[in-house]
Amino acid sequence: MTDLSQFDPNAVGNPNNNIFSLPFQQEDARLVILPVPWEVTVSYTAGTARAPEHMFNASLQVDLFDADYKDAWKQGYFMLPCDKKVLMKSDYLRKEAELYINYIANGEIVADNKFMCKTLKEINEGSLFLNTWVYEQTKDLLDQGKLVGLLGGDHSAPFGFYKAIAAKFGDFGILHVDAHCDLRKAYEGFKYSHASIMYNTLEEVPELKKLVQVGVRDLCDEEFDYMISSGERVITYFDKDIKERQYEGQNWKTIADEIVEHLPQQVFISFDIDGLDPKLCPHTGTPVQGGFETEQVFYLFKRILQSGRKLIGFDLVEVGVSRTEWDENVGARCLFKLCNMLVANNP
Repeated sequence: MTDLSQFDPNAVGNPNNNIFSLPFQQEDARLVILPVPWEVTVSYTAGTARAPEHMFNASLQVDLFDADYKDAWKQGYFMLPCDKKVLMKSDYLRKEAELYINYIANGEIVADNKFMCKTLKEINEGSLFLNTWVYEQTKDLLDQGKLVGLLGGDHSAPFGFYKAIAAKFGDFGILHVDAHCDLRKAYEGFKYSHASIMYNTLEEVPELKKLVQVGVRDLCDEEFDYMISSGERVITYFDKDIKERQYEGQNWKTIADEIVEHLPQQVFISFDIDGLDPKLCPHTGTPVQGGFETEQVFYLFKRILQSGRKLIGFDLVEVGVSRTEWDENVGARCLFKLCNMLVANNP
């Protein structure tokens, strides 16, 4: 066990320590964070592949006091190093993807161009590689008895984690905070696109019994039709509808409790940072006006725990990289809250 007798939680963050300047090693940490530096299929703005390293640096400025989950950090958090091979593969395939996206955006036919056919094949194979890598990494950690959080990277990153969660825990539900539905089928031809993560999970992970989406404000007809055809398996709370209910006098507690009631006993949180108001995440890949304040989201998460449900993992994705590190600071604080909640709910 890590000796905390010489650790001062009120001191300046020490860059020689791990995430949040905590002095834990992997073997002693109750919770391990897997960074996934990947952004191959982002369809608008890149940069999130380097968010984990930037958020690690920003985390050194996060104060450790949390009134809701006091001293939760003492159970130990540890962030694994970013895998350089994964990042290099992402960088290479991202350049290929940019050429491909520009090609199809101009109305060109992929089948007419052998190079583009090869590019698409390479990207889809790269996504399969990532899915397998994430599955193996997270499954190993779960089998060690660790609590696990995943830090992206784009929203395609956690697909393998969802499979590992299903293998470990069986049936579960996802609370999905996002500006987007992510229910497109093979968006832009990329089977495991960031915009297809929830579609793929619903199709390939039968243990996912309920997907509850919150804050959605940007979607296409295909996604809406899929949502309707899912029956009760997909429940979506649109940003517009939430705000209109509040304008008409309903409070957030009432709406939050209603959202939570749709979730099964075991809950995974998937938090795309663009679910927040873009003033909090201006450099996220696809920002959309509207969205939540951080405290609204944290309150919703707290109501899950207070309902007696079990939190089994989380991902935090699509955090941008900025010159001022504003996005990374907001992201680091969201990460700290998620870590605190997960360990507090799993004593």
